[in-house]
Amino acid sequence: MPCGGAVMTTVHDLNDSVLGKCDLFEEKQIGGDRFNFFKGCPNAKTCTLILRGGAEQFLDETERSLHDAIMIVRRTIKNDAVVAGGGAIEMELSKILRDYSRTIAGKEQLLIGAIAKALEVIPRQLCDNAGFDATNILNKLRQKHAQGNCWFGVDITKEDISDNFEACVWEPAIVKVNALTAATEATCLILSVDETIKNQKSEVPQMGGRGMGRPM
Repeated sequence: MPCGGAVMTTVHDLNDSVLGKCDLFEEKQIGGDRFNFFKGCPNAKTCTLILRGGAEQFLDETERSLHDAIMIVRRTIKNDAVVAGGGAIEMELSKILRDYSRTIAGKEQLLIGAIAKALEVIPRQLCDNAGFDATNILNKLRQKHAQGNCWFGVDITKEDISDNFEACVWEPAIVKVNALTAATEATCLILSVDETIKNQKSEVPQMGGRGMGRPM
């Protein structure tokens, strides 16, 4: 228990060793429900977050965003390798792959160039979500990364670009590795499909309704 007390099945023979401690206990009315709040508990290792909103859709989105943030922090604690966020690592990988593709002759150059172009979708989507001019921001990012500034990404607060590593906009490296691995595996699976199987009978509209029979 967060208060440090022990669960008892009877109230007989109570002593100080089984009692917990908290500096403040209060009951509050939040919306239509009442909640108990404990403050100043010496053994507290968890907490409860209460989300409130005017619509169920808003609450679901808030819960999803909060869960993503908690999981990112958890991943960062378990894997301390981080990279700059805001599309910085995607732009750097895109530059490296684009430069590497020019050293290869053949169709492989087109494949690597397509992957480099696909990586720019991340900063472009960040710009679109924030209402920025994605073309202008991406051109600035390409210039910075071509000059060797590998940590420059989208700056949402300034509507510009910035060194996100110095701005403490970080993402766990393991998350990026897993995302690239999953995307590559999905692409290989799609490319390996050489034929689509269709059930022709399921495409025929079903004739329903009562009282309908064969024409005389």
